[in-house]
Amino acid sequence: MPTPKPSILIQLDSDPQPSVFDGVVAVDSGVEHLFRHGGVQPDAVRDLVYGALFTRGPADLQRTAIFVGGSNVAVGEAILKEVTKTFFANFRVSVLFDANGCNTTAAAAVLAALEGAGGVLNGVSTAVLAGTGPVGQRVARLFGRLGARVALGSRQLDRAQATVEMLGQVNGGRFTPFSTSDEDSLANGLAGVQVVVAAGAAGVTLLPEQVRRSLPDLKVAIDLNAVPPLGIEGISATDKGIDRGGVRAWGALGVGGTKMKIHKRALQELFTANDIVLDAEEILELGRTTLG
Repeated sequence: MPTPKPSILIQLDSDPQPSVFDGVVAVDSGVEHLFRHGGVQPDAVRDLVYGALFTRGPADLQRTAIFVGGSNVAVGEAILKEVTKTFFANFRVSVLFDANGCNTTAAAAVLAALEGAGGVLNGVSTAVLAGTGPVGQRVARLFGRLGARVALGSRQLDRAQATVEMLGQVNGGRFTPFSTSDEDSLANGLAGVQVVVAAGAAGVTLLPEQVRRSLPDLKVAIDLNAVPPLGIEGISATDKGIDRGGVRAWGALGVGGTKMKIHKRALQELFTANDIVLDAEEILELGRTTLG
């Protein structure tokens, strides 16, 4: 029996220097050879992908995979599109899209929400603060896929409305935009919400404690910001299902352990076939099976 080819992961990163974090996770996940490309733009993708496709026979292509990363999620999405457009017939390799950790972080947050809500989000009233950002959009998208009602908050209402329109086209429309520009608007937008996820920038408080304590229906609070001041006031970054005044709370580090498990499992999954594309939904399902 022939010896399997060594595994190769081709890291396509839109930043000038490829992410060291993503490279380390790849090595710790068992990747034998890591080819790192920085400053990648969509118009350069085809030749890079051809290099992956035409150097091994079809039977060995499952030992080659592509990781699309970088801090610019929009550019990463364009790179992913060009990668998949280059494939033809059986000349394809598996791909993981996780620019800026958007998909693995969102999946980990949604798994925490599922745990806190008793395993089901269908019909549950949820909210995503900073829902127009890359992680917030994906959390909202996954909530919608799971049947939740989703209130999507932003300091700029027009941005929230635009994101809701985009998500409605994807998920069938179970989204409501609201403004978070002041505490009254925030409290009104969160009225009746049972699960809230704060997906904002580092060091920005999105949900003050006095507003959080005024929400009688709130059961689960998940904060994805680890840099003080935290996104949800009164929650610790290390919280992992901790009771905080009748609310089950997760902090960024509490979610981060799950994110890392999902990230490693997703990389390993790439080498089981040559036709896998892992985006938000697929990564969430991997997380659900990984954590049982």
